[in-house]
Amino acid sequence: MPHETLWEIAKAEVEKKGINGSEGDGVEIGEKSVFFIGSKNAGKTTIILRCLDRDEPPKPTLALEYTYGRRAKGHNTPKDIAHFWELGGGTSLLDLISIPITSDTLRMFSLVLVLDLSKPNDLWPTMENLLQATKSHVDKVIMKLGKTNSKAVSEMRQKIWNNMQKDHPDREIIDPFPVPLVIIGSKYDIFQDFESEKRKVICKTLRFVAHYYGASLMFTSKSEALLLKIRGVINQLAFGIDKSKSICVDQNKPLFITAGLDSFSQIGSPPVSENDIGKLHAHSPVELWKKVYEKLFPPKSINTLKDIKDPARDPQYAESEVDEMRIQKDQELEQYKRHSSKSWKQIELDS
Repeated sequence: MPHETLWEIAKAEVEKKGINGSEGDGVEIGEKSVFFIGSKNAGKTTIILRCLDRDEPPKPTLALEYTYGRRAKGHNTPKDIAHFWELGGGTSLLDLISIPITSDTLRMFSLVLVLDLSKPNDLWPTMENLLQATKSHVDKVIMKLGKTNSKAVSEMRQKIWNNMQKDHPDREIIDPFPVPLVIIGSKYDIFQDFESEKRKVICKTLRFVAHYYGASLMFTSKSEALLLKIRGVINQLAFGIDKSKSICVDQNKPLFITAGLDSFSQIGSPPVSENDIGKLHAHSPVELWKKVYEKLFPPKSINTLKDIKDPARDPQYAESEVDEMRIQKDQELEQYKRHSSKSWKQIELDS
């Protein structure tokens, strides 16, 4: 029988908890999953730790991290459980997206996309790649779930549309993401010093994307006040706490827009002249905004794997006995290479 990988074991544990759903006393325990994806070094871990009231320095996320939190709804009531997953590496580890998203977790699943506002040239490709990869997998899981539980799929879709008022003028235009989505723009403290025109384009673009996908949008930084706002939003996803109805669309302030409260008329048209719009050949509203955005912030051609460090050499995962054995094996490998090289040279001389 083949050995199970760490992720297969973790996945099995999550599915097992989802099936059990109680602590054995006959009282149902609420369980939700929140999946953090986004730019590298954008502050995802910091946000999770803040939500869980953990006062510890964040460590770099190399692949896929898991933690959980518990919270009681009231006095003498069982604690609800929230599973927090975090994808590291920006867009370089898209294959790992499938691990936390299963037919058992999907019905109580939320997605948080954290984007680094201080790097506007990387913003669109990061957002596009992560959302497309996640949506593709979610759609597959929904299709699979629909074959065995079509009622659950219908309830999921209805829940997504409930964020939008029935008489909202954009109801026929938007294309809601299949699971609840929150988009967070981090490092606002750096972003606020950008030129006014650049801030305008970034704000309008993110507002359009968030509204089109039926998502909430908010900016944050190291400011305690902003972190408290973000904490409230994440707690709503994780524990079902009442959703905030506050809104701020002023580009000179940190944006805070709950899903369903924005509109295309308030956002306005893409920030480009009418002559230029006519020259942009786009097949959808999203593609049009992408072309306008990338005209001002052209994406950088980067190797997404070049910054991924070798976990075996990361000091935070140091294990003295394992490391000593690793050094020994590396030395043996080098000796073998040198021996092989000498052997080949001798063969060449003999021939």
